[in-house]
Amino acid sequence: MALEWVVLGYAAAAEAIMVLLLTIPGLDGLRRGLIAVTRNLLKPFLSVVPFCLFLLMDIYWKYETRPTCEGDSCTPTEHLRHQKSIMKSQRNALLIASALLFYWLLYSVTNLVVKIEQLNQRVERLKNRD
Repeated sequence: MALEWVVLGYAAAAEAIMVLLLTIPGLDGLRRGLIAVTRNLLKPFLSVVPFCLFLLMDIYWKYETRPTCEGDSCTPTEHLRHQKSIMKSQRNALLIASALLFYWLLYSVTNLVVKIEQLNQRVERLKNRD
């Protein structure tokens, strides 16, 4: 079960790096290549969305079927295991939210950069025409 969280973590990190590279000023020479690579990777990265939904359902199922540990019915070891399980679920939910947020940011930033590039080309054509 840990492998799927590692994959999701790597996908979120790759999305974050691409967003960072697209938004750093001064990389105008590399920006066209970055835009092309990012646009080609948006469709494969779309698989992150159903994967995140599956993992979210997994967290919910584990939450619903987890034994409760209330009052004096638990030993200290069971109580500690219960608390660790809650912490891991919260961490994994945060990872899911960050992966979805980074995908949305990557999609939005890529579209904005493409529109800016198209507008710059239009301005250059109008300047050259006049």
